[in-house]
Amino acid sequence: MFKSIEMAPADPILGLSEAFKADANAEKINLGVGVYKDAAGGTPVLKCIKVAEAKLVDTESTKGYLPIDGNPVYGQKVRELLFGADSEVVKEGRAATSHTPGGTGALRVAGEFIKNVLGVNTLWLSDPSWANHAAVFGAVGLEVKKYPYFDKASNGLNFDGMIEALKGVGEGEVVLLHGCCHNPTGVDPSVEQWEKIAEVLAEKKALPLVDFAYQGFGVGLEEDAAGLRAVVAKNKELLVCSSFSKNFGLYNERVGAFTIVAEDTEAVKKAQSQIKVLIRRIYSNPPAHGGAAVANVLADADLTEQWYGELAEMRERIAEMRKLFVAELDKRGVKLSEAGNQFIVDQCGMFSFSGLTKEQVEVLKKEHSIYIVGSGRINVAGISEKNVGKLCDAIASVTGAAV
Repeated sequence: MFKSIEMAPADPILGLSEAFKADANAEKINLGVGVYKDAAGGTPVLKCIKVAEAKLVDTESTKGYLPIDGNPVYGQKVRELLFGADSEVVKEGRAATSHTPGGTGALRVAGEFIKNVLGVNTLWLSDPSWANHAAVFGAVGLEVKKYPYFDKASNGLNFDGMIEALKGVGEGEVVLLHGCCHNPTGVDPSVEQWEKIAEVLAEKKALPLVDFAYQGFGVGLEEDAAGLRAVVAKNKELLVCSSFSKNFGLYNERVGAFTIVAEDTEAVKKAQSQIKVLIRRIYSNPPAHGGAAVANVLADADLTEQWYGELAEMRERIAEMRKLFVAELDKRGVKLSEAGNQFIVDQCGMFSFSGLTKEQVEVLKKEHSIYIVGSGRINVAGISEKNVGKLCDAIASVTGAAV
């Protein structure tokens, strides 16, 4: 039976890492997968996590199973980060959280809930969106539609097109929104635009699903939550899929969360009971370690303050690399848009939608050992003072600019 199986294509993002590892070029550059890199090119464990893990080792008394929806302390801290500790949603108990295996696990549980509990068949994604979104939701049988998002001419948000499309969403249909640091474009709505988006979704009686994987990587933890909180303010029901892979550097611990908000506590309890049934069928209950480390940090004022500082360092380094990247492109006369390269500085979070074509990206890989996603999405965190010169020389070469 197995001999008849066809070879599957490599994952468009994670497959790049495999190709990168196989490349013998000592000066190769990986700007593909969305992992934070420090100035030395490493992905270090945060100091606050090291302390939290040490405490965990000292105090842990069992390796017994967690509840189906995970550690309740972890869930509470997730909700406080998302909505604010003093928010109506948190204080009134209108939300419930399930600890999931990463943000992708949260998305899969969300998809199962949407399709098999709510009986909804249609989900809307931004155009473009994270490469894995359509696959995750398609796997549960949801029809995936797209709404306009990115304006190639301005390298900004096609807000009018987005709103017009959202006005055509059917009642009960699900609309996925990137909470901040849009992946792959790095283009986010303003607070005023978020309020309009929230208003339209409420008018259409659509169900918002906020994918919130980069809180703290844009402007700050509170500022990055402004869009989500605008949606919550005008929509009594919504779903949130969040992750601590990026802002806690816990990529291989798979620390995610699926949070539901309902109109009242009774509705929350009923929905959460169904979510637990779904989880039991998929992975039974979550892994403990990463979530416990996060909960330990967020339950300790000193460790939380240390985390704020470490998160700010990561965010500020990415912003500095954007500026350096643009400065080096400008030196070489490279213009990645008709208006220049300022859009790269203006974009938010870990990624830049560079404007490089699929063909140019392929040449960068084959001739320069520079690995970028086919869409032209660049992981800005992979840029450093050491490799930016080689990167910009290569881009100048493939775009026809003088070096």
